[in-house]
Amino acid sequence: MDALTLARWQFAITTVYHFFFVPLTIGLSLIVAIIETMYARTGNLLYKRMATFWGRLFLINFAMGVVTGIVQEFQFGMNWSDYSRFVGDIFGAPLAIEALLTFFLESTFIGLWIFGRDKLPKMVLAASIWLVFIGTVLSSFWILTANSFMQNPVGFVMHNGRAEMHDFVALVSNPNLWSQFPHVVLGALTTGAFFVLGISAYQLLRRTKQQQFFRTSIKVALPVAIIATILVAGTGHMQAQYKVQSQPMKMAAAEALWHAEDPAPFLLFSFIDENNKKNTFSLEVPAGLSLLSYNSPSGQVMGIHELQAQYEQTYGPGNYIPPVALTFWTFRAMVAAGILMIVLSLLTLFFMKRKSLEKHRWFLWVLLFALALPYIANSTGWIMAEVGRQPWVVQNLLQTASAVSPTVSAASVLTSLIAFTLLYGVLAGVDVFLLSRYANKLEDETPITPKEQSRPNEHILLAPKLS
Repeated sequence: MDALTLARWQFAITTVYHFFFVPLTIGLSLIVAIIETMYARTGNLLYKRMATFWGRLFLINFAMGVVTGIVQEFQFGMNWSDYSRFVGDIFGAPLAIEALLTFFLESTFIGLWIFGRDKLPKMVLAASIWLVFIGTVLSSFWILTANSFMQNPVGFVMHNGRAEMHDFVALVSNPNLWSQFPHVVLGALTTGAFFVLGISAYQLLRRTKQQQFFRTSIKVALPVAIIATILVAGTGHMQAQYKVQSQPMKMAAAEALWHAEDPAPFLLFSFIDENNKKNTFSLEVPAGLSLLSYNSPSGQVMGIHELQAQYEQTYGPGNYIPPVALTFWTFRAMVAAGILMIVLSLLTLFFMKRKSLEKHRWFLWVLLFALALPYIANSTGWIMAEVGRQPWVVQNLLQTASAVSPTVSAASVLTSLIAFTLLYGVLAGVDVFLLSRYANKLEDETPITPKEQSRPNEHILLAPKLS
């Protein structure tokens, strides 16, 4: 493999691994904030213990996300120096704001929340963790501002072969950003909710003595899961409609649509022959793609061959077709995982309403393994978004082959690729060990009694009796 291929593999591996932690940080911080608020309002010690338990898992995940995210910054300058030189003037602003403002917002109030326990008023603790959640959302906004420029370059001028910022307002009002941002954040909330559902289902399967604790955890996470899964599907649909206009080649590849059609069918399944640029067998829904693209059973969707000819005329000879099979199947994996999560959320609500969730042990097992679904959806969604843009690293401006560092050898990239893959493998083991250890630690604690739950103020439990 050459340096370009290895650099792409390294960035893909480290980025996908890092993104295991980012959505859970956002989603779990919201759930902890909700629980902390419930404790502040009621004084119920069960909520205090829940905030401590889920907060501990949040902190483990947050720390792993920080460690793995640092590598991303260095790769820009080391493996992708020509890319950094090209977009550095634009990327500098949102990444600096993310690092100097939102990350310090998160870090400051995480510190208050951790070390202020039993020292600060309950409402101050609740406000602190809410500000942590807001910080995580703002952090994702600025990262996505940078990424959206790669998908849809706006607010720039070309000067001396570089893209330089011309209009900051255009950068933060990028249509791609506002179609992408809500979809990503809602996906993160789904991740946090299904994490709580999965861990709670596992504990109920063990018939833990903390039954009330995990039943209540499910009651808190379930509304988040239902609302987020439905909204993430809606925002994903709107994002796909936008991509049909802004990145037609990506969407043509995602649908394995080789020729323009009106009406265009939606392919449920297809054997894709990329060498001969055709599908050998397809199971399709007639006019389905036109309906999804334009909310109408008629409407032309451009095909790969027509777009390739158009790009050759505009940008010169070359191959402008992304890996079709990978884009096609990652898109369907994301959609399938999303649909399954909607169904499972509604089934959980059904069983909870009938007060029979724990009687259906098979369903608890399903919820446990469903913990993987948001990770599948997040990872395949990003793979589709980035692979489907190829051969461009900045859409229509800079190709990936022109973005790699010209002086970094393949041997150097291979060495760092192996080192980071092994290191991240070790970190993955540590993360699973810590999460498993602290997820089971609650079993050793004495359950909260109904009498303790009913007490409005925790200090009553700690005050000595007066004779």
